[in-house]
Amino acid sequence: MSTAVATKGLEGIVATSSSICWIDGDAGVLSYRGIDIHQLAKHSTFEETTYLLWFGKLPNAAELAAFTAELSAARTISPKVIDLLRSVPTDATPMQVLRTATSLLSIYDADEADSSHDANVRKSYRLTAQIAMIVALFDRIRKGKPVVEADPTLTHAGNFLWMLNGEKPSETATRALDIALILHADHELNASTFAARVIAATLADIHSAVTGAIGALKGPLHGGANEATMRLLYAIDKAGADPVEYVKQMFAEKKKISGFGHRVYHTEDPRATHLRRMSEELGKAAGNTKWFDLSQKIEAFVKQEKKLNANVDFYSASTYTTLGIDIDLFTPIFAVSRISGWAAHVIEQHDDNRLIRPRAEYVGPAYPTPYTRIGQR
Repeated sequence: MSTAVATKGLEGIVATSSSICWIDGDAGVLSYRGIDIHQLAKHSTFEETTYLLWFGKLPNAAELAAFTAELSAARTISPKVIDLLRSVPTDATPMQVLRTATSLLSIYDADEADSSHDANVRKSYRLTAQIAMIVALFDRIRKGKPVVEADPTLTHAGNFLWMLNGEKPSETATRALDIALILHADHELNASTFAARVIAATLADIHSAVTGAIGALKGPLHGGANEATMRLLYAIDKAGADPVEYVKQMFAEKKKISGFGHRVYHTEDPRATHLRRMSEELGKAAGNTKWFDLSQKIEAFVKQEKKLNANVDFYSASTYTTLGIDIDLFTPIFAVSRISGWAAHVIEQHDDNRLIRPRAEYVGPAYPTPYTRIGQR
């Protein structure tokens, strides 16, 4: 029997080597390819950040223009996939639909059988474009609205808002979503990225790996936390309650407050720093800071009472709501961003692959336990 000691949830276990993302949880540092997330959120775009994740360096002007053109050209989708979006029940959740449609995409991908480096990059362009399209298209279809064609003149963030709402987004809204996509683009070996790498390590195709990642993201302990945060804000607002008293009662009932604490960070999640500011700025621009004000009061109380910091999910909830995005689209929008990181990790895994096959600490009956015939049991 193995004498190895298991770590629950693999906490603290280093499972692979990667050059994509570095986190210092004690210092509150998140970096992509060594570049601090604060610098990227301030100066970069989602397109430039995705190039950085996939190719390991910031692009020059010509490289960025070529990348943007390639991503724009990839905004096409098989009519068969759109038929699927039209055929599912309108009460299906967007994450259910995204998971199923992403799997279907592979059947109509010209590079489906090719998992070489170059083919993986080509498929990454398409997946990044198509996942955003699926989320926007299904939302319009389920609401009985006509689908909106992609606009090649818009950025990735701007085009998503355009296809979702059917009207050209403001520069403020576009930049706010662009920053949110940058902040969510990668986060080392989180549950969905690890799932993608485990699947890719079997030499399965990138569509299979991303479908598995979406399945992991769907769980409430991963991608669904910002949805739970917004439902809490809605409940407080509907009850007309004092947010501090409401949360205090939840603590008395041993209920969890979503959007606080993080397995990795022991200080403030650096992504929350930007989303807090964005929530406030968007609220002011919209002439309604209600959701930001509620969030701020809850954050101050939880930090005082439980010494817990807000994480990326807490202020992304009020940010997306102020952008007019429905609550059940929060997690799909996470995928719209995280596909850039998932793709980078699958490419890296396939480029230097070894099957991921950990061991388990056995805690069952002692060996050898004798077999007892059925008549003697």
